[in-house]
Amino acid sequence: MDLGIAGRKALVCAASKGLGRGCAEALAREGVAVTILARTESAVRKTAEEIGAMSGRPVQWLACDITTPEGRAAALAACPEPDILVNNAGGPPPGDFRDWNRDAWIRAIDANMLTPIELIKATIDGMIAREFGRIVNITSSAVKAPIDFLGLSNGARSGLTGFVAGLARKVAQHNVTINNLLPGSFDTDRLRITLESRAKAAGKARIRPDASAAPPNLAPRAPFCAAHRPAISSGRMC
Repeated sequence: MDLGIAGRKALVCAASKGLGRGCAEALAREGVAVTILARTESAVRKTAEEIGAMSGRPVQWLACDITTPEGRAAALAACPEPDILVNNAGGPPPGDFRDWNRDAWIRAIDANMLTPIELIKATIDGMIAREFGRIVNITSSAVKAPIDFLGLSNGARSGLTGFVAGLARKVAQHNVTINNLLPGSFDTDRLRITLESRAKAAGKARIRPDASAAPPNLAPRAPFCAAHRPAISSGRMC
Protein backbone atom coordinates (compact mmCIF):
# COMPACT_ATOMS: atom_id res chain seq x y z
CA MET A 1 0.00 0.00 0.00
CA ASP A 2 1.35 3.41 -1.00
CA LEU A 3 0.77 5.73 1.95
CA GLY A 4 1.76 8.80 -0.04
CA ILE A 5 4.51 9.93 2.31
CA ALA A 6 7.63 9.12 0.27
CA GLY A 7 9.94 12.13 0.29
CA ARG A 8 8.42 13.62 3.44
CA LYS A 9 10.73 14.53 6.32
CA ALA A 10 10.38 12.87 9.73
CA LEU A 11 11.96 13.65 13.07
CA VAL A 12 11.87 10.63 15.39
CA CYS A 13 12.85 11.03 19.05
CA ALA A 14 14.47 8.38 21.26
CA ALA A 15 14.98 6.21 18.18
CA SER A 16 18.19 4.27 18.80
CA LYS A 17 16.21 1.28 20.12
CA GLY A 18 12.80 0.04 21.13
CA LEU A 19 9.59 1.42 19.69
CA GLY A 20 11.23 4.66 18.57
CA ARG A 21 13.60 2.67 16.38
CA GLY A 22 10.73 0.53 15.11
CA CYS A 23 8.83 3.65 14.02
CA ALA A 24 11.92 5.05 12.28
CA GLU A 25 12.39 1.77 10.41
CA ALA A 26 8.75 1.67 9.34
CA LEU A 27 8.86 5.26 8.07
CA ALA A 28 12.13 4.68 6.22
CA ARG A 29 10.56 1.70 4.43
CA GLU A 30 7.88 4.07 3.14
CA GLY A 31 10.52 6.32 1.57
CA VAL A 32 10.47 9.00 4.26
CA ALA A 33 13.65 11.02 4.88
CA VAL A 34 14.20 10.14 8.53
CA THR A 35 16.26 11.93 11.17
CA ILE A 36 16.65 9.98 14.41
CA LEU A 37 17.61 11.26 17.84
CA ALA A 38 18.99 9.64 20.98
CA ARG A 39 21.30 10.59 23.81
CA THR A 40 24.11 8.12 23.14
CA GLU A 41 26.16 8.95 20.04
CA SER A 42 27.49 5.47 19.37
CA ALA A 43 24.03 3.92 19.64
CA VAL A 44 22.20 6.43 17.46
CA ARG A 45 24.92 6.38 14.81
CA LYS A 46 24.84 2.57 14.64
CA THR A 47 21.05 2.55 14.41
CA ALA A 48 21.07 5.14 11.60
CA GLU A 49 23.56 3.04 9.65
CA GLU A 50 21.48 -0.12 10.12
CA ILE A 51 18.20 1.54 9.12
CA GLY A 52 19.94 3.14 6.14
CA ALA A 53 21.25 -0.22 4.98
CA MET A 54 17.83 -1.79 5.43
CA SER A 55 15.89 0.94 3.61
CA GLY A 56 18.45 1.81 0.96
CA ARG A 57 18.38 5.51 1.84
CA PRO A 58 20.57 7.58 4.18
CA VAL A 59 19.26 8.24 7.67
CA GLN A 60 20.37 11.37 9.48
CA TRP A 61 21.16 11.13 13.16
CA LEU A 62 21.91 13.39 16.09
CA ALA A 63 22.99 12.67 19.65
CA CYS A 64 21.20 15.09 21.97
CA ASP A 65 19.06 15.35 25.07
CA ILE A 66 15.65 16.23 23.66
CA THR A 67 14.38 17.22 27.12
CA THR A 68 16.61 20.32 27.12
CA PRO A 69 16.12 23.55 25.14
CA GLU A 70 19.58 23.07 23.63
CA GLY A 71 18.76 19.53 22.55
CA ARG A 72 15.49 20.57 20.93
CA ALA A 73 17.18 23.44 19.09
CA ALA A 74 19.84 21.08 17.76
CA ALA A 75 17.22 18.55 16.69
CA LEU A 76 15.22 21.12 14.76
CA ALA A 77 18.41 22.41 13.15
CA ALA A 78 19.20 18.87 11.99
CA CYS A 79 15.67 18.39 10.63
CA PRO A 80 14.11 21.80 9.96
CA GLU A 81 10.41 21.89 9.16
CA PRO A 82 9.61 18.20 9.60
CA ASP A 83 6.41 16.93 8.02
CA ILE A 84 6.21 14.08 10.52
CA LEU A 85 7.11 14.32 14.21
CA VAL A 86 7.33 11.24 16.40
CA ASN A 87 7.55 12.25 20.06
CA ASN A 88 9.08 9.65 22.33
CA ALA A 89 11.04 9.60 25.58
CA GLY A 90 11.99 7.11 28.23
CA GLY A 91 9.49 6.91 31.04
CA PRO A 92 10.12 8.03 34.62
CA PRO A 93 11.04 5.43 37.25
CA PRO A 94 8.42 3.27 38.94
CA GLY A 95 7.83 3.39 42.65
CA ASP A 96 5.60 4.47 45.50
CA PHE A 97 4.14 7.98 45.25
CA ARG A 98 5.09 8.55 48.91
CA ASP A 99 8.73 8.52 47.87
CA TRP A 100 8.44 11.12 45.09
CA ASN A 101 9.21 14.73 45.89
CA ARG A 102 8.41 17.77 43.78
CA ASP A 103 11.64 17.45 41.81
CA ALA A 104 10.73 13.90 40.74
CA TRP A 105 7.34 15.08 39.50
CA ILE A 106 8.84 18.02 37.61
CA ARG A 107 11.38 15.76 35.89
CA ALA A 108 8.62 13.38 34.81
CA ILE A 109 6.35 16.15 33.54
CA ASP A 110 9.21 17.90 31.79
CA ALA A 111 10.32 14.79 29.89
CA ASN A 112 6.98 13.15 29.12
CA MET A 113 4.60 16.08 28.80
CA LEU A 114 6.33 19.43 28.32
CA THR A 115 9.07 18.25 25.94
CA PRO A 116 6.57 16.85 23.39
CA ILE A 117 4.47 20.00 23.74
CA GLU A 118 7.54 22.19 23.09
CA LEU A 119 8.35 20.18 19.94
CA ILE A 120 4.75 20.44 18.75
CA LYS A 121 4.82 24.18 19.44
CA ALA A 122 8.01 24.55 17.39
CA THR A 123 6.76 22.59 14.37
CA ILE A 124 2.99 22.82 14.08
CA ASP A 125 2.70 26.30 12.54
CA GLY A 126 4.98 25.22 9.68
CA MET A 127 2.82 22.13 9.19
CA ILE A 128 -0.29 24.30 9.07
CA ALA A 129 1.31 26.62 6.53
CA ARG A 130 2.28 23.66 4.30
CA GLU A 131 -1.15 22.08 4.85
CA PHE A 132 0.38 18.79 5.86
CA GLY A 133 1.56 17.56 9.24
CA ARG A 134 1.51 14.29 11.13
CA ILE A 135 2.37 14.15 14.83
CA VAL A 136 2.58 10.82 16.63
CA ASN A 137 3.14 10.67 20.38
CA ILE A 138 4.42 7.40 21.82
CA THR A 139 2.99 7.30 25.34
CA SER A 140 1.73 4.26 27.28
CA SER A 141 -1.29 2.04 27.73
CA ALA A 142 -1.25 3.35 31.30
CA VAL A 143 -3.03 6.42 29.94
CA LYS A 144 -6.15 4.27 29.55
CA ALA A 145 -5.44 1.78 32.32
CA PRO A 146 -3.22 3.44 34.96
CA ILE A 147 -0.71 1.21 36.75
CA ASP A 148 -0.24 1.87 40.44
CA PHE A 149 3.57 1.78 40.56
CA LEU A 150 3.89 3.97 37.43
CA GLY A 151 2.27 7.02 38.97
CA LEU A 152 4.81 9.48 37.54
CA SER A 153 4.21 8.13 34.06
CA ASN A 154 0.43 7.98 34.54
CA GLY A 155 0.30 11.65 35.47
CA ALA A 156 2.72 13.07 32.91
CA ARG A 157 1.51 11.06 29.92
CA SER A 158 -2.16 11.61 30.73
CA GLY A 159 -1.45 15.33 30.81
CA LEU A 160 0.05 15.15 27.32
CA THR A 161 -2.88 13.10 26.05
CA GLY A 162 -5.41 15.59 27.38
CA PHE A 163 -3.55 18.52 25.88
CA VAL A 164 -3.23 17.08 22.38
CA ALA A 165 -6.86 15.90 22.33
CA GLY A 166 -7.94 19.53 22.34
CA LEU A 167 -5.24 20.73 19.94
CA ALA A 168 -5.92 17.92 17.46
CA ARG A 169 -9.47 19.12 16.96
CA LYS A 170 -8.27 22.65 16.26
CA VAL A 171 -5.62 21.82 13.64
CA ALA A 172 -7.35 18.96 11.78
CA GLN A 173 -8.92 21.47 9.36
CA HIS A 174 -5.39 22.27 8.13
CA ASN A 175 -4.59 18.62 7.30
CA VAL A 176 -2.51 18.32 10.47
CA THR A 177 -3.24 15.28 12.62
CA ILE A 178 -2.07 14.35 16.11
CA ASN A 179 -2.41 10.79 17.34
CA ASN A 180 -1.01 8.69 20.16
CA LEU A 181 0.47 5.19 20.24
CA LEU A 182 -0.17 3.50 23.59
CA PRO A 183 2.18 0.50 23.89
CA GLY A 184 1.66 -2.08 26.57
CA SER A 185 4.32 -4.55 27.75
CA PHE A 186 7.01 -4.64 25.10
CA ASP A 187 10.41 -6.27 25.37
CA THR A 188 12.42 -3.09 25.95
CA ASP A 189 14.98 -1.80 28.43
CA ARG A 190 12.19 0.18 30.08
CA LEU A 191 10.15 -2.96 30.76
CA ARG A 192 13.13 -4.85 32.16
CA ILE A 193 14.04 -1.99 34.51
CA THR A 194 10.44 -1.75 35.72
CA LEU A 195 10.21 -5.49 36.38
CA GLU A 196 13.52 -5.49 38.21
CA SER A 197 12.27 -2.67 40.43
CA ARG A 198 9.04 -4.53 41.19
CA ALA A 199 10.94 -7.73 41.94
CA LYS A 200 13.25 -5.93 44.34
CA ALA A 201 10.34 -4.32 46.15
CA ALA A 202 8.59 -7.70 46.44
CA GLY A 203 11.73 -9.52 47.56
CA LYS A 204 11.71 -11.77 44.50
CA ALA A 205 14.47 -12.76 42.13
CA ARG A 206 12.46 -11.67 39.09
CA ILE A 207 8.95 -11.07 37.83
CA ARG A 208 7.79 -12.39 34.49
CA PRO A 209 5.81 -9.92 32.35
CA ASP A 210 2.14 -10.70 31.78
CA ALA A 211 2.66 -10.07 28.08
CA SER A 212 5.45 -8.78 25.89
CA ALA A 213 6.27 -8.48 22.23
CA ALA A 214 8.92 -7.04 20.02
CA PRO A 215 8.52 -3.27 19.49
CA PRO A 216 8.13 -3.56 15.69
CA ASN A 217 4.74 -5.25 16.21
CA LEU A 218 3.26 -1.83 17.05
CA ALA A 219 5.67 0.38 15.10
CA PRO A 220 4.02 -0.14 11.67
CA ARG A 221 1.08 1.91 12.93
CA ALA A 222 3.26 5.03 12.79
CA PRO A 223 3.24 5.24 8.97
CA PHE A 224 -0.53 4.77 8.93
CA CYS A 225 -0.85 7.70 11.34
CA ALA A 226 1.44 9.66 9.01
CA ALA A 227 -0.26 8.69 5.74
CA HIS A 228 -1.18 11.36 3.19
CA ARG A 229 -4.78 10.35 3.71
CA PRO A 230 -4.66 8.96 7.25
CA ALA A 231 -6.52 5.74 7.89
CA ILE A 232 -7.53 7.03 11.31
CA SER A 233 -8.86 10.39 12.40
CA SER A 234 -6.96 12.89 14.52
CA GLY A 235 -6.82 12.86 18.30
CA ARG A 236 -6.93 9.08 18.58
CA MET A 237 -5.22 6.70 21.02
CA CYS A 238 -4.06 3.47 19.33
